[in-house]
Amino acid sequence: MRNWFSRHPVSFMAFYLVFYLAAFHWLEANITVPDVWVHCHLDDLIPFCKYAIVPYFAWFVWIPFTLFYLLWKAPRADFWRLCLPLFAGMTIALACYVILPTGLDLRPYRVYGNDIFAQAVRMLYATDTPLNVCPSIHVFNSVTLMMAYYRSHIFEEPRRRWMRPASAVLCMSIIASTVLLKQHSCIDVLLGILLAMALDTAMNALERSDARALQRL
Repeated sequence: MRNWFSRHPVSFMAFYLVFYLAAFHWLEANITVPDVWVHCHLDDLIPFCKYAIVPYFAWFVWIPFTLFYLLWKAPRADFWRLCLPLFAGMTIALACYVILPTGLDLRPYRVYGNDIFAQAVRMLYATDTPLNVCPSIHVFNSVTLMMAYYRSHIFEEPRRRWMRPASAVLCMSIIASTVLLKQHSCIDVLLGILLAMALDTAMNALERSDARALQRL
């Protein structure tokens, strides 16, 4: 199975997408009362901003764009170096939601306005419950994606160099959007960042270990 997936990376991504959506749907349907309400004082100081819906929704496009871009343009190792920690971290986050169900009570009572931004926020609130939030998968994925742009050598080429700072700006915008839309607490953000850094460190250590093993052969 492992060898088959390594030869068919698109199938691997499709398989994980089905698993993730099924698991998240199960969580939303079965975990309706959190054990912990996530909140800190800083959350109360951050204003609600409906315009943050733009970078928040950009996350849904950025993930497949980056994965397919690396798959087609970069060495296959760069694709797997992103894919494996990305999917592992999302799975860890899902496990955290099962072990310790979390929720938020930060959303505004009503989102005013009939403009496209207000309508999009109301649609988000109607389809995504304020449960299963810590750590933030939005934040974890964004940081993991950004690190892939700075790690892959293809983005050192002059015509692609702009994509590195662009990824940093998009990453920060998405992180900010999670708290500006009251979708996440600052605690969720911090733990999402720490999860991304921990998995990246683990992958680096694994790569060094494999390199040393090859040298001994």
